[in-house]
Amino acid sequence: MQRLGSQPNSYDLEKEFDYDELKVKKRSRYIPKKLLNKVVHNKGYIIAIGLLCILLFTINLVYSNFRKVGTNVVIILAVNEGGGVERWKTPEEWSIERSSIANKKDYAEKHGYTLALKDIKMQKRYSHEWREGWQKAEIIKQTMREYPDAEWFWWLDTHTYIMEPELKLEDYILKHIDNYSYRSLNYFNPLNLKVNLPYVNNKDTPINMVISQDCGGFSLGSFFIRRSEWTELLLDIWWDPALYEQMHMFWEHKEQDCLEFLYNNQPWVRESLGFVPIKAINAFPEGACWEQRQDRRYFYNNKDRDFVVNLAGCNTGGRSCWSEYQKFQKLRSKLHDPWYKFW
Repeated sequence: MQRLGSQPNSYDLEKEFDYDELKVKKRSRYIPKKLLNKVVHNKGYIIAIGLLCILLFTINLVYSNFRKVGTNVVIILAVNEGGGVERWKTPEEWSIERSSIANKKDYAEKHGYTLALKDIKMQKRYSHEWREGWQKAEIIKQTMREYPDAEWFWWLDTHTYIMEPELKLEDYILKHIDNYSYRSLNYFNPLNLKVNLPYVNNKDTPINMVISQDCGGFSLGSFFIRRSEWTELLLDIWWDPALYEQMHMFWEHKEQDCLEFLYNNQPWVRESLGFVPIKAINAFPEGACWEQRQDRRYFYNNKDRDFVVNLAGCNTGGRSCWSEYQKFQKLRSKLHDPWYKFW
C-alpha cells in the first residue's frame, strides 16, 4: 500500500500505465502484434525501399519523356485529316488514312520516335498555282524548325505501310548508310541520267539524303533526309518558285522531276545524295511498274520480309487502293501477330 500523498516509483508507474502495451493492444485489433513489431523495428529499411522506388519511378519517367520528346528521328506523314478539298473523301479513303496513321504511330511508339502528322489540305487549295507537287520540301523545312534537336527525318506518303515493325531505323540503315548505299549511277540508272559530273567530291562528304529509284526514276514515297547545311540549301532550291512556276508544264512528276534535274546538273547535289535498293525502303506491290513486272527488284516479297511497301499509283490503271491496303494489312498481321490473337 502506498501512503496517501506519496509519489509512485518509476517501476510502479510503468507497470500501472504501460502506454506502449496499451497502444499495441488497441492496434492489435487491426494489425497482428508480430507484424507490427517487424514494422516498428524495420522502419529504416521500409523508408529506404520507399525512397528507392520513388527514385526508380522518377528515372523511368524522365527516360520515357526523353525518348519521346528528345528523339533523334522524326517520321513525317503527310495526311489530309480535314476531309476533301475538291471533293469529300470516300469511306475507303478515310479508312486507308486512319490505318496508315495507326501503322506509323505504333511503329514510332515502339522505337521511341516522333511522329509528325502534317495536314496537306491547305497546300491542295493552292494546286492551281502549281505548288502542290512541291509541298514535300516546304513541309520538311517546317518540321525541321519544329523539332530542332532531331537529326534524321523520314518522309512517308499516306499510301505506305510498314511491314516489319521490329526493325529499328538506326540498326537497319542509319548507322550503316555508307555501307548500304551507293552514290554512282553505274549500278542502276533507269532514267539514263549523267553518270559522271565534273567537280563532284563524294569521298569526303557525308550522305545527307537517302532515296531509292523505281522504274520511273527517283522514288519519293519513302526517303530519309538529315539536318545539315547541304539539306537547307537543297530544300531552298527545291522549293524555289522560279522552278515550279516556270517548269510545271514540262515536269509531269513535279518535285520528283525537279530533284532529278538538280541531281543531273548540280555537282554539289550529287555529293551528299545516296541510293539504296527500292525494296529496302520502298517496295512496290504487284501492278505497279507494269512494264517492268518481270523485274523482281521492284516488288514486295513476303519471303524477303521487305521493310516498307509503297502502293504507288494504286488509284490508276484499274487498281484499287482499298483492296491493296487491305491485302497488306492482313499479310502484316499474319506475319507478326501471335497465333493466339483472334482480333
